[in-house]
Amino acid sequence: MADKLIIVESPAKANTIKKFLGGNTKVVASMGHIRDLPKSKLGVNIENDFEPEYINIRGKGDLIKTLKKEAAKAKKVYLATDPDREGEAIAWHLAHILEIDEDKAYRVTFNEITKGTVQEAIKNPRTLDKNLIDAQQARRVLDRIVGYQISPLLWKKVRKGLSAGRVQSVAVMLIVEREEEIEKFIPEEYWNIYVCLSDKKTKTKFEAKFIGQNGKKLELKNEEQVNEILQKINKEKFIVKNIKKGEKKRSPAPPFTTSTLQQEASRKLGFTLKKTMSVAQGLYEGVKIEDRGLTRAYNIHENRLYKNFRCCKECS
Repeated sequence: MADKLIIVESPAKANTIKKFLGGNTKVVASMGHIRDLPKSKLGVNIENDFEPEYINIRGKGDLIKTLKKEAAKAKKVYLATDPDREGEAIAWHLAHILEIDEDKAYRVTFNEITKGTVQEAIKNPRTLDKNLIDAQQARRVLDRIVGYQISPLLWKKVRKGLSAGRVQSVAVMLIVEREEEIEKFIPEEYWNIYVCLSDKKTKTKFEAKFIGQNGKKLELKNEEQVNEILQKINKEKFIVKNIKKGEKKRSPAPPFTTSTLQQEASRKLGFTLKKTMSVAQGLYEGVKIEDRGLTRAYNIHENRLYKNFRCCKECS
């Protein structure tokens, strides 16, 4: 009988955490979600406050039996799924399947997989975060309502096989509305005047832009206006009346979020979203290197990936 049972999402993470925890502790993987909405119907009771109708995912029956068996033998069960809304929802579903009171469940999260962090998290479990769970459920319900109700309309009106999503559908609407605005836009003529100036002594050159005259801003809307101003200033001397000096600070780029990581990987490396997330997950869980075993390439703090990819102390 194990003193502690720790349930994570992936087998790779389970293998890493096993190395950090001594004693009579067992670490197993849920392999992601174990419950979801049924595929054969909407699975959302719209008449009853949009109540989701969950079922166990097909093909995970044996895994659920194993998890129940291991949980029954353990003195304490720790739900250590990922520290995001999906992970929180998976932990909540696990608590339901294993008949654990969600108000008394031992929930632990790791923002980095190091020995110290894992051990500290196990020492200080918390209860399930209902706000994160509700956020995931709201997202899932919206996905289902939009997808199951709009997709058939697309098949009928546009083309068979198209699917609608809570994000894509709104994005398409915004694009269409923006395109309509562009088509309705009436172009207006405008002009700018620039002059290249130089200091006779220092030979320093800089560019100045015409803003207005007599202390008032002036918008140049046609060539006639421009020529009139050029005639006035062509033979005039330019005087620098005031110089402003100051310091500018430029902060380093912030840590990656999931979306900015995907954008940069696509722009600079040509990665697909799937490949980017696969690489990030692999680095997070650890990569097996010959003669060195499992090595973690960087830390994750607050669900953000650091651009410098520094190794943690225990990786060296």
